[in-house]
Amino acid sequence: MKVKVISVLDDNYMYLIIEERTRDAIAVDASVAKKLLDIVRKENVNLKAILTTHHHLDHSRGNADLVQQFPELPVYGTDDRIAGLTHRVVHNQILKFGDINVRCLFTPCHTSGHVCFYMWEDGCPDAPALFSGDTLFVGGCGQFFEGTAEQMYKNLIETLGSLPPETKVFCGHEYTIRNLKFALKVEPDNEHVREKLSWAKARDDDDIPTVPSSLEEEFLYNPFMRVREEAVQKFTGKTDPVDVMRVLRKEKDEFKKPKDQLPIPALLAYQWSLLNQSASAHE
Repeated sequence: MKVKVISVLDDNYMYLIIEERTRDAIAVDASVAKKLLDIVRKENVNLKAILTTHHHLDHSRGNADLVQQFPELPVYGTDDRIAGLTHRVVHNQILKFGDINVRCLFTPCHTSGHVCFYMWEDGCPDAPALFSGDTLFVGGCGQFFEGTAEQMYKNLIETLGSLPPETKVFCGHEYTIRNLKFALKVEPDNEHVREKLSWAKARDDDDIPTVPSSLEEEFLYNPFMRVREEAVQKFTGKTDPVDVMRVLRKEKDEFKKPKDQLPIPALLAYQWSLLNQSASAHE
């Protein structure tokens, strides 16, 4: 099972997962249709499905264009707000595409209809892969736009945290350096955070993605996965893990917030303009 990491827009990732025996492929979060199709042709694969983690335009904008060009192409997700949605999935549902298996994991919080996709290939020794959208990032987690700390705790610790530790984590954005700088504020004595931050900065200098990480690694340096650790609890002043999660998210939202940061409606409008520019540039 080959995973192509595709950088789009300002800091988004979309993914193309390829079954190398058949050359069939699945896309995750197809935000820019033209770029995805260019890579599909370059890799000489057959696109079989689109999986969408949530409805935000920077993860789903390309769906409509793809379905228009390929009317039989299925689009999977859990939220009716997803553009081009054809198949609504439920928690723990298993999808099968040739030898590739996809387990759908409902993870509401960033949006009320967010889903992560856990994949493995039959007979393949490679570690399984988790496409976590905006629920779990390298060193961080998504904002609680439509959910609660209770939900994010369940998502990270119970749902995703129970997957095999070797699972590779492919997230929706390149936020790693920013996340790890916050993690270092939370746990200044955590050597795993320091090492990962140094590594991430070197990757950034060479313009190389920091994905994937692994679940095992995330439990070492991601404060949102470490809400039961004494040092993280001390930073928040709380001991109940859900309370720790709630305080961490509030602190992260305020962490080095740029003075000229756009409000959410303006930010969404800006993302929309980027998407339209990306599409029109290739029309």
